[in-house]
Amino acid sequence: MKRYLILEDGSSYAGDGIGAMTTATGELAIQTSNYGYQEVLTDPTNAGKIIVFTTPMIGSNGINAVDYESIQPSVRGVIANDVALNITDNDTFQSLGDFLKEKGVPAIFNVDTRALVKKLQSLGPLKASIMDTNDAHAFDQIRALVLPKNKSSLVSTKNAYAAPNVGKTIAIIDLGLKHSMLRELSLRQVNANVLPYNATVRDIRSLRPDGIIISNGPSQAKEVLPYLREILDEYLGKLPILGVGLGFLAISSYLDLSLVDLPQYQNGTNFPVISQTSGEIWQTAMNIGQLVLPDDTAMTFNEEYFDLHNELLAGFSNDKMQLLAVAFNPEGAPGTADAQVIFDDFLKLVK
Repeated sequence: MKRYLILEDGSSYAGDGIGAMTTATGELAIQTSNYGYQEVLTDPTNAGKIIVFTTPMIGSNGINAVDYESIQPSVRGVIANDVALNITDNDTFQSLGDFLKEKGVPAIFNVDTRALVKKLQSLGPLKASIMDTNDAHAFDQIRALVLPKNKSSLVSTKNAYAAPNVGKTIAIIDLGLKHSMLRELSLRQVNANVLPYNATVRDIRSLRPDGIIISNGPSQAKEVLPYLREILDEYLGKLPILGVGLGFLAISSYLDLSLVDLPQYQNGTNFPVISQTSGEIWQTAMNIGQLVLPDDTAMTFNEEYFDLHNELLAGFSNDKMQLLAVAFNPEGAPGTADAQVIFDDFLKLVK
């Protein structure tokens, strides 16, 4: 079935529909990973986005039971150059088309994704819609669309829950938590307790945790910091704190570090980061639109990580404050295992 991707700048792209044959609107976003489409589609940080995959084909591996980052995907749509319609006949895998249909996510393939990448690089973020038509009324609708704010409130857990283990107790503030973060913590015997985005100091105190993690998520720092400020006031310097992705941005804003908008939103698995102490370079996964201006901070950090594409600060630690914050996703998923040592460094602060 012929379907259309229409953009707020008045352009449209025709392709073949797959998945749910519904209308969807959201923010068009580029995904540069060459693998891991299942993790991308189920990553809560991509909530509200219509994802454009730059890799030539997706879907050849199907969908499996292990690589979910959340049970229900919160992406609004998928755009691809090509999709593998048939996969190996195996009951343990589901085709991408069937998965998208089951989850209510529309997709279009046979689209010139290279042209979309160039457009976003020149114009910046665009509102977009997947529809059955590209008439004038459709464009009026997309221009009038108001995208939701604080999407963390939409994807965060509504009720606290435990991921029990036998080690140290960590309170996790869920701004858009990925399953793979819980997996990495479980492998390290962390007794995790997951709290909603608007958790209070009282909620954390009742758990008597040994440390706090502020997770990644789809919002902006200014949208979630009002919920986190009281917690940071209470616990920064008293309990070890790890911020990841949006958590990094919120902590940076709390510390009055200058956040710089990136030329292009960095969403993929191919972003090199260098340690200023060891000189070691990690290939990291990111899903972020801002980093920190390094020359604007008078703070002394024990470790700094720099994004080599933009020469901006992508992570820092301060032993006195018992603080570690990184813009990249240390669990990867998709991505390499290069940065998973961040979890070990955090647990050293905890112990």
